[in-house]
Amino acid sequence: MPLDHYVTLGRSGLRVSPFALGAMTFGDDPGSAGCDVEESEKILGTYLDRGGNFIDTANFYTNGHSEKILGDFFKARGNRDRVVLASKFFFNMHPGDPNGGGAGRGSIRRQLHETLRRLGTDYLDLYWMHNWDRNTPIEETLSTLDDLVGSGKVGYIGFSNVPAWVTAQAQTTALLKSWTPLIALQVEYSLLARTVEGEIAPMARDMGMALVPWSPLKNGFLSGKYRRGAQVGDSERAKFVSAPTEEEFRVIDVVTGIADELGTTAAAVSLAWLRAQPGTVVPIIGARKLEHLESNLDEVALTAEQIGRLDDVSRPDLNYPAPLHGELRAMLQFAGTTVDGERSGVYPPLVQSDVRY
Repeated sequence: MPLDHYVTLGRSGLRVSPFALGAMTFGDDPGSAGCDVEESEKILGTYLDRGGNFIDTANFYTNGHSEKILGDFFKARGNRDRVVLASKFFFNMHPGDPNGGGAGRGSIRRQLHETLRRLGTDYLDLYWMHNWDRNTPIEETLSTLDDLVGSGKVGYIGFSNVPAWVTAQAQTTALLKSWTPLIALQVEYSLLARTVEGEIAPMARDMGMALVPWSPLKNGFLSGKYRRGAQVGDSERAKFVSAPTEEEFRVIDVVTGIADELGTTAAAVSLAWLRAQPGTVVPIIGARKLEHLESNLDEVALTAEQIGRLDDVSRPDLNYPAPLHGELRAMLQFAGTTVDGERSGVYPPLVQSDVRY
């Protein structure tokens, strides 16, 4: 899908590109797999020139350098108000200070102040809580974020890496108290990581939240660089992650096979599958080199048969009670049979492999 075919992010008026550009790789902080300023700006410029408008970063990406690169870039171009700029708070940027991170009232305000300073802007379009702060009442976090929205420093809010039950509690609390609700969840989601489909994805659809998947290519495994018997080259990330497992290679084989059929990249096929999932799904594409971005943005239209093959080879084993809530089981219950279809004998007993999510 072209970057200028915008979608509405969750239950909001915020319109974003169908793919966000992740800035986690911007900045060559020691120990990171990032890229230098020049390459970061090439990637940014290409994404924006192709119609992209959704940029995602975080305060601790490359120790703050990612935000600084973005701030300098938009200041030079003078187009800050033409992009949807998102960042995150949570991780402690000041070791030794117990209030240097987390989701408490003062901590959020200080983290936002520093983020806005590095970005050279006076507002964020979207502010994510990067993880769940188990030591802070969710009401404190939500009321603080609502205050920031009211002040104009934040436009919308979202959560990342937070359990479904905490997110549901937060959204319900926000709605009951007329506080700013969540419009999106940033989650790990890919053909190699589908457990989000058990609890979080259905909850998000029901409560008006979009999904914004991080690592949609699963550490580069779905990028096309990983094939059986082939040596992986040009991959800084390969220094930090192990090789795919046999189970993962079974998925990779199908992805690369479909990519060969369509004359495109494995990355584009994997991203097209994500975009075909129910609800609003806006994957975050990351790039360390300009060619990585360009390969991710190949326009691909998957057939129903190809989507089915990808669904089948990557189907996850979900935790209880997800196996009790599949489409076939619901059909049997509403058809007036017993749970296992034993009343009429028409339906075979339901087993795990019958359940589709």
